[in-house]
Amino acid sequence: MQSRQRAHLGEILVGEGWASRKDVLTALSDQSGWQIADLESSPPSAELCMLKPVEFWIKHNVVPWLRMGPLLLVATATPDDFALVEDGLKDCGLKVAPVLAGPEQIDAAIAASCANQLAQTAESRVEPSKSCRNFRTGSRLRAIFVTSAFGGIFVTAPNTGLMVVFWAATMTLALFLLFRVFGTVTTVLEQRVDRLIEPELPILLPKISIMVPLYQEREIADVLISRLRRLTYPKALLDVVLVLEEHDEVTHAALKRVELPSWVRAIIVPELGNLTTKPRAMNYALDFCRGEIVGVWDAEDAPMPDQLETVVRKFAQVSDDVVCLQGVLDYYNPRTNWRSRCFTIEYSGWFRVILPGIARMGLVVPLGGTTFFFRREKLLELGGWDAHNVTEDADLGVRLCRAGYRTEVVNTATFEEANFRAWPWVKQRSRWLKGFMVTYLVHMRAPMQLLRELGLPRFLGVQAFFLGTLGQFLLAPVLWLFWLATLGLPHPFQNVISTNIMAGCMFLFIAAEAVNILVGALGVVAGNRRFLIPWVPTMALYFPLGVLAAYKALWELAVDPFFWDKTQHGQAEEEVSALER
Repeated sequence: MQSRQRAHLGEILVGEGWASRKDVLTALSDQSGWQIADLESSPPSAELCMLKPVEFWIKHNVVPWLRMGPLLLVATATPDDFALVEDGLKDCGLKVAPVLAGPEQIDAAIAASCANQLAQTAESRVEPSKSCRNFRTGSRLRAIFVTSAFGGIFVTAPNTGLMVVFWAATMTLALFLLFRVFGTVTTVLEQRVDRLIEPELPILLPKISIMVPLYQEREIADVLISRLRRLTYPKALLDVVLVLEEHDEVTHAALKRVELPSWVRAIIVPELGNLTTKPRAMNYALDFCRGEIVGVWDAEDAPMPDQLETVVRKFAQVSDDVVCLQGVLDYYNPRTNWRSRCFTIEYSGWFRVILPGIARMGLVVPLGGTTFFFRREKLLELGGWDAHNVTEDADLGVRLCRAGYRTEVVNTATFEEANFRAWPWVKQRSRWLKGFMVTYLVHMRAPMQLLRELGLPRFLGVQAFFLGTLGQFLLAPVLWLFWLATLGLPHPFQNVISTNIMAGCMFLFIAAEAVNILVGALGVVAGNRRFLIPWVPTMALYFPLGVLAAYKALWELAVDPFFWDKTQHGQAEEEVSALER
């Protein structure tokens, strides 16, 4: 097994359940003659940790435990790697001697000694010019001023205001329609590529860290561990990190009732200030991840058992500039009610039809928030996530493209819980739309610089996705008014828009609906959910609720742009048949 895995023998024994951590630590002590340090009862001092930057201790998974005159005892879990630690500590002016400790004890000791520094870094990893953390009152007031000025046009020149609204609604619809058409056509034309035989796994498999952020998850703990146990990737190379907030007593209590496997550990994010967001928590945990590849799953996710093998194969196949792989998101409860059916159709069309085409075209891929996998060194290079952005995934997708990297879609699915209740759906969708607004405003601070970094095709793709998505929800009521004309009823635009333009717009609206139906049908067929085909035409009744979400998002953008509206999980039963396909 060790000949196929980049893992120490002790990790394989523990991962397979053939030995405990204590057994391995005792065997290492017998083999090396080194003392075992108890970091819990005798923790290291914060002063000793200042001998080197915290990044040094985390990188080598060691911690300075005790100083005895000129002798510095350093705790390590891997004796074979201690020579590198000694070499790095030559300039500390002390004689270094090793002792043994478990890797979790070492992580906990580093976190306790450097908690404030690590927490502050987690909030500001992304450079200010690409972060929304400085999106303060002045920026919001400018947006409010522009909105107010636009409202003033309707008062002083109503026909001009109607004309502006008409062309804004029409152009964003046309822009988003082209975006969807190009993505769909590219996917259909390139389907043969997906039928190629997948390459074999690399001779040496890499270690993979998976972060699972948890917050106020009362119902999900037992089910989460059960789903993780289905994974077939070698457990010695699997590093599942449950990311918990320090003050989240609900999730702490839930996890205490569950026995965690040896390859699952919890990282506690210390409380600092008023910011409690998923990206901040992941930034903090990122430093403690041990894998060459870092992935993210959500609390309610049920990944396919062989997902990590598929990811490793894909990374071995793609070029070096592909630093991120986005998996397919699907739902395991499509039969719960009509809204869960529509949510499943929506995601099937996006992740199985449009997004693969967008990725193949080399455009910016807005990441899905879960089931994406990064080369760890590149994620660190990009500064991780913007801790203040409530759609940190979409923002990261833009930033990696600005740095010259690419995202590809990998053919493996993760099943989630479809948000099937009306008001929770609105809250979740409003958070996404607010994040899109913030992300667009941040990256369009310097549009010419964005154009230079992305190039024209990607730049236009960013405009099409963000303006198209936001425009379709914010300006949807304007588009609805056009249907009055088909009924021969009076409408606000009859004295503003010519008959020929009106006819052309009606053709555009019908084409948009036809494309929506086609994409939805292709998506459910690709996801083996053909029973949803009769429900595809009802999607026109599903999206109007998004208008409420969009205006909720716009209001929050002005008054509380960093507010994270939490989605409660564990409300639907898992359909096992969906996961066995």
